[in-house]
Amino acid sequence: MTRWIRTAPQLDELVGELAGCRAIGFDLEGDSLHHYAEKICLVQVTGAGVGSWLVDPLALGDLAPLGPIFADASVVKVVHGGANDVTSLRRDFGFTFRTMFDTMIAARLLGDTEVGLQALVFNELGVELSKSSQKDDWSKRPLTAKQEAYALADVAHLMALAGRLTERLAAAGRTEWAREEFAELAALQAVAKDRNGPDEFRRIKGSAKLSRRKQAVLRELYAWREQRAEAADVPPFKIVGPDVLFELADGLPTTLAAVGDALAPYRRQSSQAGAVLAAIERGLAVPDGELPAREPACPPGLTGEARARVERLRSWRDDQAARSQLDPAVVMPNRVIERIAAADPRTADELAAVEGVRRWRVVAWGPALLASVTGRAQPAAR
Repeated sequence: MTRWIRTAPQLDELVGELAGCRAIGFDLEGDSLHHYAEKICLVQVTGAGVGSWLVDPLALGDLAPLGPIFADASVVKVVHGGANDVTSLRRDFGFTFRTMFDTMIAARLLGDTEVGLQALVFNELGVELSKSSQKDDWSKRPLTAKQEAYALADVAHLMALAGRLTERLAAAGRTEWAREEFAELAALQAVAKDRNGPDEFRRIKGSAKLSRRKQAVLRELYAWREQRAEAADVPPFKIVGPDVLFELADGLPTTLAAVGDALAPYRRQSSQAGAVLAAIERGLAVPDGELPAREPACPPGLTGEARARVERLRSWRDDQAARSQLDPAVVMPNRVIERIAAADPRTADELAAVEGVRRWRVVAWGPALLASVTGRAQPAAR
């Protein structure tokens, strides 16, 4: 029988049952695929040796009694791909986090090519999970038995999976790598998103390639889509896809018929051709002095010698990734390479001070990284 937590007394009882656990696992289900403003609709919790529960924040409203458990450094919190879980719980309930273990991060640090929960549980534990309810609207009640089973399965194997990955990390000498990455996960902050901000249109792929005039048009089209989505309480992509917005801004249709053709795949927007054409016309009428600013071709500081440092660092990164059998982004993300190139560090301490570098990278590859920065011959790879 599924154990639901829907009332404050039940939540207090759950906290009591978890009190003796040295490790808990958790996962969230939200409704971002179905509503304009995302909310947490379900929290799945499992405790080592005590079972699993489904916590209903829609019924409870407040999850404050769980807060001290997540903040307790003596309790390991096991998640899979937990960045969104951490930031969502921090955003909605003000939770803080200490001592985490993320099975996806661990798998990436080990060089696994399949790091989804389903693949990891199968490869490590031989258990096959279903993806059947992955895209369901979790804000609807009641949940079906199938949905309950799916949600509980997401946490049922976290403890065993973390145990296997802990052993592999130790064998590979990468425990400290993982510990530092887990600490960064726990420190993630919820970022307030201004969905109607003047630069939000830049989220549309290809927007940087448009002229400033066409970017002004895209900005107007983006604002129209946001207004429609909020009014209908649906995700913006269900109004029209980002590719359609880009095509409209790039093509600049001038007739209702041409706009209607672009909106044809989205039947519910068939009446909006006039509003869309008006948005295009507003963008075309924006004074030159109010056009969107051009995004810089490269981050500040990445000119001349700094660009050469970027190229050397990327070359080293790609070679090291091949030698280590790691994803290049695990060895060093591009954004961190650009920060190193801009900072031009000459010592290990200066390198470690660059945002995002992490101490474990300095320990593992510091001399080679500094050699790449300066252009000196690199020391032999370890």
